[in-house]
Amino acid sequence: MFHSFAARSWLVALLALVVGCGRVESQRAEKKAAAEDAGAQIDPTLPLVTLQLNWFPEVEHGGYYAALVHGYYQEAGLNVKILPGGPDTPVVQQVARRAVTFGVVNADNVLFGRAQQVPIVALMAPLQISPRCLIVHESSGIQSFDDLKNMTIAMSSSSAFTQFLQKTLPLPGVQVVPYTGTVAIFLRRKDYAQQGYVFSEPFVARKEGGDPKVLMVSSLGFNPYTSCLFTHDDQRTERPELVRKMVEASVRGWEQYIKAPEETNQLIHRLNPEMGLDILEFGAKTLEPLVMDETSEQQGIGTMSRESWQTLANQLVDTEQMKPAEVHVDQAFTTEFLPPPR
Repeated sequence: MFHSFAARSWLVALLALVVGCGRVESQRAEKKAAAEDAGAQIDPTLPLVTLQLNWFPEVEHGGYYAALVHGYYQEAGLNVKILPGGPDTPVVQQVARRAVTFGVVNADNVLFGRAQQVPIVALMAPLQISPRCLIVHESSGIQSFDDLKNMTIAMSSSSAFTQFLQKTLPLPGVQVVPYTGTVAIFLRRKDYAQQGYVFSEPFVARKEGGDPKVLMVSSLGFNPYTSCLFTHDDQRTERPELVRKMVEASVRGWEQYIKAPEETNQLIHRLNPEMGLDILEFGAKTLEPLVMDETSEQQGIGTMSRESWQTLANQLVDTEQMKPAEVHVDQAFTTEFLPPPR
């Protein structure tokens, strides 16, 4: 009986090992497929171009992934590999030391970089209207930012918009606490508001049974360009044709994503399973008017104006996030590589 039991135990252990190895191999295969999906070595004969995101793959990166999915980068003669980001990804620093070819950040990050004499330049801005928002409870009766009082607001203390809100709004009795990255506390507390992107947190909160009401930060006039494509100054001067191809293909990607996001959303979901297809569908619809406003309708996706950059710089100075001598608006962006409006 002992030998029989031992044999059975050994067999169970062997089967568990085989199953475990199979799972590991399956996970490795999934990761490999995801890497291939993200554009690693599409065509090794083409020059490798790396694009570092500022966050995990989501709809605010949809146009870049659409350019990958629909072959626009490859048609332009580029082998683009998109690298996912996260909360601590030093995108500006990676581009500055040329560890990656291109990066994606918001306009305030570019200005902060230039203030520190980091040689980076924004090339296109797919979102004309910032998706940044606060979500409050519909049942709270709050209708505008002026109604924010005697409550708790979760915001990232290091974010430019947080400093803007704290320095320009009265916020009587408001306690600002760190943003946790989830809507869990929001769902439990009626005296609680939090930061978000209009195509993400509000959807999740409502899906979980909450009653979110959105207050758009852009309605206060603080409206940084979002998901900007940028690069090192040296790329602009030493490899202008590569930069032009990257910008033009990315613009095509954004045009495609706004028109038909479904195939690209499938890829984003595979790369970031936490983004379900339902939230991606909602996100793409919510994103469209932020991309296709009156300006981009007339001048094309990706367009940028000196006026908008200067307005942002003035706001960062007024809220004491930058010194006047650190402002370098004309060095922070260029529209020379944007294609003419279609």
